[in-house]
Amino acid sequence: MSSIEIDYKLDKLHEECGVFGLYKNDDDIDIVALTHDGLYGLQHRGQESVGITVIDNEEPYSVKDLGIVSTVFNSQNLSKLPNGKISVGHVRYTSSDYLDRAATQPLVMRYIEGSLALANNGAITNFPEIRNMLEQGGSIFQSNSHAEVIGFLISTHIIETKNIEEAILKTMLDLKGAYSMVISSPRKLIGLRDPHGFKPLCLGKLKNSYIISSESCAIESIGGTFIRDVEPGEMIVIDENGLKSYSCSKKKTTSLCLFEYVYVARPDSVIDGVNVNLARKKAGEIMYRENPVEADIVCGVPDSGLDAAQGYAAASGITYTTAFLKNKYIGRTPQGVGNDKKERLLNMRLNVLKNVVEGKRVVIIDDSIVRGNTSAHIVKILKNAGAKEVHMRISSPEFVHPCYFGLDLPESEDMISNQYSVEELKNKIGADSLAFLSIEGLHSIAEGCKIGLCDGCFTGVYHADKPKMKFVDRFAKKINKI
Repeated sequence: MSSIEIDYKLDKLHEECGVFGLYKNDDDIDIVALTHDGLYGLQHRGQESVGITVIDNEEPYSVKDLGIVSTVFNSQNLSKLPNGKISVGHVRYTSSDYLDRAATQPLVMRYIEGSLALANNGAITNFPEIRNMLEQGGSIFQSNSHAEVIGFLISTHIIETKNIEEAILKTMLDLKGAYSMVISSPRKLIGLRDPHGFKPLCLGKLKNSYIISSESCAIESIGGTFIRDVEPGEMIVIDENGLKSYSCSKKKTTSLCLFEYVYVARPDSVIDGVNVNLARKKAGEIMYRENPVEADIVCGVPDSGLDAAQGYAAASGITYTTAFLKNKYIGRTPQGVGNDKKERLLNMRLNVLKNVVEGKRVVIIDDSIVRGNTSAHIVKILKNAGAKEVHMRISSPEFVHPCYFGLDLPESEDMISNQYSVEELKNKIGADSLAFLSIEGLHSIAEGCKIGLCDGCFTGVYHADKPKMKFVDRFAKKINKI
């Protein structure tokens, strides 16, 4: 297996983004510091760009760049941001082959009443049609960002309605697909979630100040208190008069992405009534009931496999232990030199504790298999460390269909489960046995979820419109030719 080219970015799944907003009602709150810390809490949702916009005296001030929170922000550039009234923050992951610096969010756009700062998480499935319509009307775009298109739509409706709330509600009716957004106008903080509820969004409070965040973990990480989830199709508006809630429309079928519970969300978050940590442990318990095996130890692939491994161990009575040490200073995007840099970097990322696995029958739990190369590498290094047997268990079903709503998945033909049966895949990755969680088991881990669930990447059944057109980024094509 040593000849396999391992591309960690392609072989693991990524969420598109994380959003954060704060409306300050307490003079002793440092809005810049808290937004910075809140983005740390959402860093797992995107590591390729980060930004903060603060509204002070109705004017926007921004610091943003490519990179992660710890590398982009420092005392020097954060000191340029005023301790204003409203903040919007964003962390981004992009599925593009190149990084569009102009798409770094929050996007700040001028409109007839002042400025909008927008931070978006999701994928608008009718984005190509809307952008084409706007371009035909004379709009000029600076990026390939869905947020920029949304901003243009909002400004168009503001001309009609003369009201930011009505303009955003009209925009929500125009959009199809997945979005959870935080928007600031000169005097208001606004949070909105698409009518299907594909992406999480929640509301919190710190003293008398309000917080809107992709996940509850970011609210609690800055000392705030989680209040509730934003409902599918809901728009929350916070201003000097307090909080108001509006609804654009009610969908009969809601569709929170089930993979939030398996991999995307941080385990200390609660999403639509379900504790992520408990959901992952339950996945491990169900996995053992569906696919038991005799073994000496159970371990998980850091980080999202750890909770499921604990659940598997609890249900089976097999000893749970740590078999891997993860180097947390290695980023998700491969760097380095040499033809074998990707495999070397994966070796640096995970080290096996040889004394733990040597001579043992090992059950290893991971969250998914996309292309299979990382799984093959994990089996290989366990056996090289002396594991007698390696039984791989995956806490989700096989990926066989694309995602159109913000989870970065390859085309169907590139998914390894479309190329091999489970038995063939077991042999390809070198495991002694391999099993996936059933689709019924996956739904069971989210028991008690307040809204419906999307499993389209596993079943091919989607509860929202798929894209009709493919967006061709002419700027990206031009860049790639240079």
